[in-house]
Amino acid sequence: MQSIILILILQLVYVPLLTLRTIFLVKNLTFLAAIIGTIEMLIYVFGLSLVFSGDQSLIAMIVYAVGFGLGIFLGTKIENKLAIGFVYVTINTQTKNQHLIDTLRANGFAVTTYIGEGRDSQRYKYEILAKRNREKELFALVNSIEPKAFIISYEPKSFKGGFLVDRMRKHGR
Repeated sequence: MQSIILILILQLVYVPLLTLRTIFLVKNLTFLAAIIGTIEMLIYVFGLSLVFSGDQSLIAMIVYAVGFGLGIFLGTKIENKLAIGFVYVTINTQTKNQHLIDTLRANGFAVTTYIGEGRDSQRYKYEILAKRNREKELFALVNSIEPKAFIISYEPKSFKGGFLVDRMRKHGR
């Protein structure tokens, strides 16, 4: 029974590490990904040896698979809490909302505005690059001031220059 519980625990450690390693690779944090990959493989090999070495190999395999599924869930929760990286948010409104712009800037968001041509009228576009851990805060702020705004966010892979990059360098982030 101890080996079955150990297999479950190993999967609950292994799979979140696998999730984080994948995310670090996508975000080009290769050194961290390599360290996590090494730890991940040690756990993987040890876990598999437990699955195939005992008398209860069918139960161990089922627990291994269930642990994998639970590990994916746990890994996703951990990654969402860490919120590594940045989001590029575009907000579209029908009228220029200076109060929205001022509020976003007062809350530390760098905002660039544009005027565009929509189907029926001019549209106002606001572009913001923010840390991913502030995305929900940004959406809530916009919704509280401009509830009919169209908002879309993307995760940029890389970027260079600009106000935010300069400010991060000054503050050592």
